[in-house]
Amino acid sequence: MARSAILLILLVAPAAAFLPDLLAKLWPTQTGGDFDGVARVPYLDLVNGNAYVDPFVLQSMKTYGFFYVVEVPEYSADKEHVVMKKFFELDEDVKDEMSIRRHNPLNKNAYRGYCPGLDDVENTLQYKNLFNIGPHETRAPSYEGSTLMDKLRYDCQEPNVWPQTGDCDFDIEFKTIFQKGFEIRRNVGRAFVRSIARSVNYPGLPNLFKEDEFSAMGLRKYPIRKAINENMYSDFDGTLLRELEHIDSTVTVLSTFNNGGLEMLYKDEYRPAPVTGDNSFIVNIGKLVDDLIDNEVPSVKHRVAEVDYDRYSITYFLGPQFDADIKTSMSGKVTDAGYKYNIFGEWIKDYLGAIELFYY
Repeated sequence: MARSAILLILLVAPAAAFLPDLLAKLWPTQTGGDFDGVARVPYLDLVNGNAYVDPFVLQSMKTYGFFYVVEVPEYSADKEHVVMKKFFELDEDVKDEMSIRRHNPLNKNAYRGYCPGLDDVENTLQYKNLFNIGPHETRAPSYEGSTLMDKLRYDCQEPNVWPQTGDCDFDIEFKTIFQKGFEIRRNVGRAFVRSIARSVNYPGLPNLFKEDEFSAMGLRKYPIRKAINENMYSDFDGTLLRELEHIDSTVTVLSTFNNGGLEMLYKDEYRPAPVTGDNSFIVNIGKLVDDLIDNEVPSVKHRVAEVDYDRYSITYFLGPQFDADIKTSMSGKVTDAGYKYNIFGEWIKDYLGAIELFYY
């Protein structure tokens, strides 16, 4: 649907009286930039299911592969940024107490917690610090003696690890801010799924996301590199990169904290994406979800260009629930994943194995 067609719909709709204010929200002052037309959807309108947002979300996704969620109440990216930086500035021996078991064998978690990630400065993709937060604070009873899939479901429910630095004020602030930030992002991810489901008439889609056993929020610090080698340059156009070109897998809700570098592939060229502001996010989808909705909207390819400062971001991923059928799309077609997997739990088993080997 063209942007002009969307405007026509609004003009004849009851919301026409609010058209000037509405357009000011959805499309701020034009700058002549490549992504001026990307929708900027107010948080409350999205999560409350206000139907007017659906064509804007759909059009933005079809045209650009992403959109912005703005005006998030009682949320401050600046506060998250400050507290996250303070965490990464802690002494390594303090952070090591929260490290995943690959870096600290005394800890049980393989994924939730801190990962130094700087073992090899030649590693192009993973020269970063990561603190991974999930949806679980406690763990279900052990599945000892049960099936492999039950064991995997248990593994997916790793409880969060929170700082215990001796500074009680900081520890409480960190946990409070990022528990709240996780929930806000989960609200965005689920509301986006509902919006797309309404737009493409797939009412069963939200049922695949009722639970989120392995949703994940990663606090990321990309330090200034100590060395550069030829593996850090893009095969696409030779640009020096912090993160190589890639497509995500599930639903992504991203905060860039006014840090530049993120670039989206648009009209066969990588172009800088406007940064997220103090109360906004970027939303896009990945290949797995794209297949589930019959490729109605694209999974945008993106990357991070090299910058000359420590770069921070937070990436939240919302995946289908463990038992979600990923073998067939909403229209009944076999998905790319469906040639090997029946449910999301089977897919996540191999994905997590690859992550543990590759990332850690």
